[in-house]
Amino acid sequence: MLILIDQDGVLADFERAFHAAWQRAGHDFPAVALERRTSLHVRDDYPEALYGAVEAIYTAPGFYRELPPIAGALDGMRELLEAGHDVRICTAPLNQYRNCVAEKFEWVERHLGPGFVDRIILTKDKTVVHGDILVDDNPDIRGSRRPDWRQVLFDQPYNRHLDMPRMSWASWREALAG
Repeated sequence: MLILIDQDGVLADFERAFHAAWQRAGHDFPAVALERRTSLHVRDDYPEALYGAVEAIYTAPGFYRELPPIAGALDGMRELLEAGHDVRICTAPLNQYRNCVAEKFEWVERHLGPGFVDRIILTKDKTVVHGDILVDDNPDIRGSRRPDWRQVLFDQPYNRHLDMPRMSWASWREALAG
């Protein structure tokens, strides 16, 4: 089975890193706790007047490179390969791509090894990528065509209101078997 795995929010813990960086920056507005997040895009959970400050954090050099892995993600990826699946990282870069593109590759090399760099698919349109399953925390994948993959939603607080097939790294075996 060809399994496409999103990077940010599924493998790399964007939320935890953003929250810590926001607190370190000492903003008067408190960091929005992950459990209280309602939007896929972190910026949308902050007042519009703070959009620039929010974007400054996740576009800063080193932010993507230093994201911690989500608990269980690295073992899960290795186990998927050992089970005989063709596993690809299918990730979309920011529009402010200057740091994020290279750092996504560096993150994969650092956490999954140089061989996994060959398994990265970097695209703004995931609907054009062939696969059997896409695991993504974004519940609303749009693009230029009807995808041939089945989406399994990676469980995050901001998508729990949706009734979609979902998984976490603790439940991936059951979720991907269906």
